[in-house]
This record gives sequence, C-alpha cells and structure tokens, in this order.
Amino acid sequence: MASPYDIDLDKNAANYQPLTPITYLERAAKVFPAHIAIIHGSQRIDYRTFWRRSLKLASALAKTGIGKGDTVTVMLSNTPPMLEAHFGVPMVKAVLHCLNTRLDAAVIAFQLDHAETKVLIVDREFSGVVREALASAKAKPLVIDYDDPDYAEDAPYAKGERIGSLDYEDFVASGDEDFSWSMPDDEWDAISLNYTSGTTGNPKGVVYHHRGAALMAYTNTIHAGMQKHCVYLWTLPMFHCNGWCFPWTLAVQAGTHVCLRWVRAKPMYDAIADHGVTHLCGAPVVMSLLINAREEDRRAFPQTVTFNTAAAPPPEAVLSGMADAGFAVTHLYGLTETYGPAVVNEWHGEWDGLDKAARTQKKARQGVRYAALEGLTVMDPETMRETPRDGETIGEVMFRGNIVMKGYLKNRKASDEAFAGGWFHSGDLGVMHPDGYLQIKDRSKDIIISGGENISSIEVEDVLYKHPAVAACGVVARQDDKWGEVPVAYVELKPGKPATEAEILDHCRSLLARFKVPKAVIFAEIPKTSTGKIQKFLLRDMVRDEGKGK
Repeated sequence: MASPYDIDLDKNAANYQPLTPITYLERAAKVFPAHIAIIHGSQRIDYRTFWRRSLKLASALAKTGIGKGDTVTVMLSNTPPMLEAHFGVPMVKAVLHCLNTRLDAAVIAFQLDHAETKVLIVDREFSGVVREALASAKAKPLVIDYDDPDYAEDAPYAKGERIGSLDYEDFVASGDEDFSWSMPDDEWDAISLNYTSGTTGNPKGVVYHHRGAALMAYTNTIHAGMQKHCVYLWTLPMFHCNGWCFPWTLAVQAGTHVCLRWVRAKPMYDAIADHGVTHLCGAPVVMSLLINAREEDRRAFPQTVTFNTAAAPPPEAVLSGMADAGFAVTHLYGLTETYGPAVVNEWHGEWDGLDKAARTQKKARQGVRYAALEGLTVMDPETMRETPRDGETIGEVMFRGNIVMKGYLKNRKASDEAFAGGWFHSGDLGVMHPDGYLQIKDRSKDIIISGGENISSIEVEDVLYKHPAVAACGVVARQDDKWGEVPVAYVELKPGKPATEAEILDHCRSLLARFKVPKAVIFAEIPKTSTGKIQKFLLRDMVRDEGKGK
C-alpha cells in the first residue's frame, strides 16, 4: 500500500537541487566578496575574484567546445589555477583529472589516453615530462601553459619551456565573468577522476561524483574543526584525491587557501606565522620537516594548528614533538576510492589520563567512520560476515556510503569486484576493537605508503626482475621516521652473476619515478614456499629485525 506521504509530494526545482560543491564558492563570493580566498606569493585573491575567475575559466572552456563528460586534465602544483580548476571545470559539467606531478612520462601518457583528455593545463615546472608524454600519447588535447608569476627565486627546479598553444592567463581572460554556469544534471554525475597507483598493470581511474564531493566538504569541515574564515596551508598535493576534497571544503566557511608550491620548513613556518594558519594536512615527512627544522627556520606563532595526517600512526615521540611545536595531530585513514580520508581517530578526553603504553595503543588505531560515511566494518571477504569485535580477528576493511567512489572508469570488472556484496572492498586487512574502532594490520595488496604516496611493491619487483643478475626479489616496507614507510628490496642473485647495490639502484632509477626507488638493497636468499611463492611475511620480519638491530 502506498504511503500518503508519497502522493502529490514530488520533487521540483523549489525543493530539490543536486548536491554540488560549486554552490559553496558561489555563496562565499556573495556573502564575503572582499575576504581573501587565496594567498600565493605576492598574490591576494578575494572571494569575488576567485568566483569570477572560475566563471571565466568555465566560459573559456565552453568556447572551446568542452561540455558534459569531457575530461580536462591539469598538471599543476598547489597554485591558484588548481583551485580555479576545481570549480571552473565542473561548472561546464566536465570532469577534472589532476595528474600526479611525480609521475613519469609513460604513466602520464597512459592516463591522458585512458581519460580521453580534451584540454591539458600544464605548469611550466613540469613541461619537460609532459612534452615527453604527449609525444607517445594518442590523445591530442589543447595544451595550455601556466607561467607562475610568483615562481620563487630559490626554486629547486627551473621553469621548463612553453609547450602549449595558449597561455593560461590569456585563456582565462578570453572568458566571460557573467558566464551562466550549469548545475549538474544529476548529483551522481562525475566531477573528477583520480588514478590509483596501480598494483599490477595500469592504474585504475577512480571516478568521484558531485554528491560525494559536496558531502566530503561538509564532513571535512566537521572533523577538522574548521571555523569561519579558517586559514589552510597547502602542503598536501591538490592532485592527491583532489586534495582530500579540501579545495571545495574551504568555501563552506569562506576560509583562506595559502598555496605552497614546494614543501620546505622555512616557508611553512613563515606562512603559519604570517598568515595565521589554522589547519593543514600532510604525510609524516611534513611533520618531520616541521619538528626537525633548523632553529633559524622556525617562527613562533600563538595559535594551535590542526595537522591532519592519514599515513601510519605517528610515533609518540613525533606527536610529542608536534605538540611542543604548536600542532595538534588528527589521525585519519582512507583511500583514493573514498575521496581521501573517511575514518577518523576520534579522541576521548579521558584517554589523556592513560599511561603512555595504553595511550599509544589508542593512537595506533585508525578510528571510526566519518559523519558522511554510512558504513565501516571488517569482514571475511569470502562469506561477507563481520569478524568478531575482539581486536584480534583479521578481516578485510569494508566501506559503504555516499563518499565511496562512483566506480572505476572503463573497468566494469574491477568495479564489480570492488563492490561485491554491496560493500566497497578496500584490500586492507584490519581488526575491529570492542568499542568499534578500526585498526589496520596489513595491506593485502602490498602497497607501501611513502610520504603520503602509494608505491606498489609489485611494480618495483617487476623492474628488479629486468636486471640480468636478479634471480628472485621481494620488496617490503621499512618504517621510516621521515617518510612513514620506504621500500626496501631483498635480492637473490643468479649464480655467477655479481651485482652491487649501487648497480641495482641505478637500474631502478632508470625505470622508476625517484620516490619509488628502493632505499636499500639487501642481498639474501629469498624465503619461498614449497611451490616457489615468495613469503613476504618473512621478508617483513627480516626488515623489522634489521631495524631493531640498528
């Protein structure tokens, strides 16, 4: 029998609009037009200007024929054009694809082709590798150069040559600031595309929708405690899960983006002190830079700064060092497929009174679901039954909710596998504690998280096997105070085929992005099962024992 509430109470334009984060910037520009939205070098961009430039970018894209479902790819640092792209691209119902600026040309070419890129905006810092990628890619996008007027004089990298047919500022200037932008037809429509690091073969394209991005913006505001006119320092790359959706988040409270092209101690302290930074996100390497900074690079500041980190749980010494330096660390967990962090270690005040060992145990846990995530559990992936909440029984971490990806682009098989049984299968192994707090125990896909970037051990092993002297190898993570985790290679050489650590590392550097190259090569007999399968758990024990021996 139909409910009386379902009769003559239909959706209409007055009572239903698709959720999208674009409206947050529109509101901020109308309510706080003169408030500073973006700080970058000498630039101060208020919300009125931020909104108008985003409209002009959208208008310029529309004039080139960009529309619904078209991919606009950007290779940009944490600079104003990256923020403008997060609003201007979806304004014309197109999809924003942010390239990882650390990728090599071959992977960039694959992504350009797979995404069917129509427009490519490139920072001159990365023109060399992009030129190489375009030479081998089938995609032939319109290429637009961004020439940063605030490129630092002490820049660690020189600007590359222009490779585009247009300049970004000229392109934006060609647009109309009175452009009539479009709401998404459906909040389920794609807003962005982010690629995984790839465990075997090519990386998978993770598709976000407007609904998830809008909800993540609200949820970040809640869990990061972002008050009105908060000030956010960009140390987390905006290409990483769309900067955990913080480019959209700050507009909710009309906050200020403080852009930072390169993560270095002195500019971070200067920004925090000069601009009153209240929040930032980053990997363990950022914490290491802050607490180990030279005395002459440090600056005093009166505010406590919230630092969100989503890598391995920070050691007690690091947390203590961060607190002494004026930072309060919030531990998060998530994946590219969950719009970035979707789990937070919600801290209870009474835990502060626990002894050090007990407190450390609490801090080692990843935590509980975000407010916008409807389900978080640990299951047996075969039976799809929840594991006991005993803190000991290991199962696969599963997610369910509106901040889970739409799916993998052009990969129905992988999408179906990821969503089997009505839950997203993370591939991470963990336990659930009696109080409902999740703790990660291992990574079933052998992903190494170094400096916030995912490294596939399988990819590194494939490269090692290409060396003529390597008979067997295994790559595992070694804990590192600076990077969180770093890859270490165990190598068994072929009889009569000598090789040095330097030779192996040079071989890896020729085929891998620098951050994926092992930090050490250890020559040893590789432990294997009776069927010849490498026993990774024994290699992990070996690298752990090696660390204890230091």
